[in-house]
Amino acid sequence: MKLNIQNETSRLRAVILGTAESIGAMPSLDQAYDPKSILHIKAGTYPIESDMQKEMDAVAEVLERYDVKVYRPEVIKDYNQIFSRDIAFVIEDKFIKANILPDREREYDAIQHVLNTIDKDNIITLPEECHVEGGDVMPWNDYIFVGTYSGDDYPDYITARTNMDAVIALQELFPHKTVKSFELRKSNTDAKENALHLDCCFQPIGSDKAILHKNGFLNEKEYNWLLNFFGKENVFEITKEEMYNMNSNVFSIAEDVVISERNFTRLNTWLREHGITVEEVPYAEIAKQEGLLRCSTLPLIRD
Repeated sequence: MKLNIQNETSRLRAVILGTAESIGAMPSLDQAYDPKSILHIKAGTYPIESDMQKEMDAVAEVLERYDVKVYRPEVIKDYNQIFSRDIAFVIEDKFIKANILPDREREYDAIQHVLNTIDKDNIITLPEECHVEGGDVMPWNDYIFVGTYSGDDYPDYITARTNMDAVIALQELFPHKTVKSFELRKSNTDAKENALHLDCCFQPIGSDKAILHKNGFLNEKEYNWLLNFFGKENVFEITKEEMYNMNSNVFSIAEDVVISERNFTRLNTWLREHGITVEEVPYAEIAKQEGLLRCSTLPLIRD
């Protein structure tokens, strides 16, 4: 397979979609990786497997309708494999393994059948000190946008997934691109004050538009840089509640086609007003784990 990812929105041809099959029992509080999951575990509203399977099947149906080749992980019994974006990402023709939480290493092993189709020289494993997850990495033509956290208290945050070592490593891997990092707001306890990944508060849409949430960024100058880069008139600013519900975590099949959650009324209206076809799917149950459509897709080939 010849990989090709230059940006977030060019026409999609091949993708790894996670699976909700056999995710196992509801995690205990000390097994949860993010504050939103913790909230739902405590409330007794944590999503059930059958509901999440239906949601992922709806996405698979949309992708297949657009003639996208859909790969799925091999199912590991009693193991959460929904969020395929966390475990790896593609930039240009390089497949880069994420350095993820150690408990999740088996998720990567479950896509070995896909890796077997890729030239081994194009599969990159970053040095051990480079912490990175795919939700923090966004190729955007001449840029690579990266969400990070560089505070001295980085080790205290289970929600801090990408460090500056990874930013430097990506710049060395792609010297012809500009790697631009953004400090994200982190919280282990308050999901409305936590940008788990960059795609929880920002995502490019179309050829020149973006979804943004100001409070997701620790540094207002970095937020303003994005606002100026895309132009205020091209930016859809989401509220704290919309950020909590993952409105920025939609997924582009093409510049003019976006898969979005059916309850994102304000966003979906805006997208349609800007000439974008919105394929609405139910995804509110999966969202309870602080991840949505971009989190559960790992694009391999775009035009």
